[in-house]
Amino acid sequence: ELTVLGKAQEFFQICDLEGKGFVTRQDMQRLYPELPLSLEELEKVFVTLDADGNGSLTPKEFITGFSEFWKHVSSFELYSRSQIALKNDMVQPSEGETACPVRYEETMTGDEDEEFQFSNLMDRLGAAKVLDDETDVKQLWLQLKKEEPHLLSNFEEFLVRVFSQLQEADNEKNELECALKKKIAAYDEEIQHLYEEMEQQIKKEKEQFLLKDTERFQSQSQELEHKLLSKEQELEQLVQKQKRLEHECTQLLSGKEETKVENTKLKLTNQELLRELERTSHELSLAQHQLQVLQEEASRLHEEKEMEVYRVTETLQREKSGLLKQLDFLR
Repeated sequence: ELTVLGKAQEFFQICDLEGKGFVTRQDMQRLYPELPLSLEELEKVFVTLDADGNGSLTPKEFITGFSEFWKHVSSFELYSRSQIALKNDMVQPSEGETACPVRYEETMTGDEDEEFQFSNLMDRLGAAKVLDDETDVKQLWLQLKKEEPHLLSNFEEFLVRVFSQLQEADNEKNELECALKKKIAAYDEEIQHLYEEMEQQIKKEKEQFLLKDTERFQSQSQELEHKLLSKEQELEQLVQKQKRLEHECTQLLSGKEETKVENTKLKLTNQELLRELERTSHELSLAQHQLQVLQEEASRLHEEKEMEVYRVTETLQREKSGLLKQLDFLR
């Protein structure tokens, strides 16, 4: 046990040449010349030891996990060497002996049985959910089964722990993804709610402004209509008065039985009527001019209202575009 711990500490120092106090995935590759493992296998050992998945191993994580792993590696290495020596001794058959060929049918039956056992093991571990390629695990399992079967149970227990941790990590990942999706959905819903509130506020402010502007325009229109009606009535009265004066003037001019005094009086009256007619014509012309001015003022107010509504609508539209850009930025 002490030898294994010492070996694990030695390996940690080999990996942590800089004295950082932890070992990274790249540092782990420095053990390639020291162990009978490929770079891919060292990568898998690192992933197995990195239980919290933070991409680094503390001395405790490395020594504890690697000590257990080193027991299997050392036993496997010793057994492999003994098997190689045994095979070398058996390569040359003794005189008179002939190597007995392996029966094809028995080999096929053994392979199928091993395939069945390994498939059952992977099914029990749920490997299909967390492992894309089972080739490396299968090769190591078959090698242990054939060359060092007494370590097979330890290896399978090791696989149980590894796949359990992988399954837990996968479950945590799914839970995090689900929580993230819920958070994104809630955020989108909040943004949509805020957008709808701003839409309602913009619509309400626009309606209030249009209502206020409409009321002001209606008030001005009613005032102008009242003035126009009053001027039209005055104009009608002046027209009637002019007609009456013209009629009186005609009657005075057509009288033939009048005396000279009456003629003189008529002349004076006629002059007075003419002056009154001129004054009335002037007042009529002035009233017509005022009526035209009022009509132009009404037309100008109508045009100003249309321009004001257009400016307000354009301003609200720019504000709305700005708010939409802010909403997009918030998303």
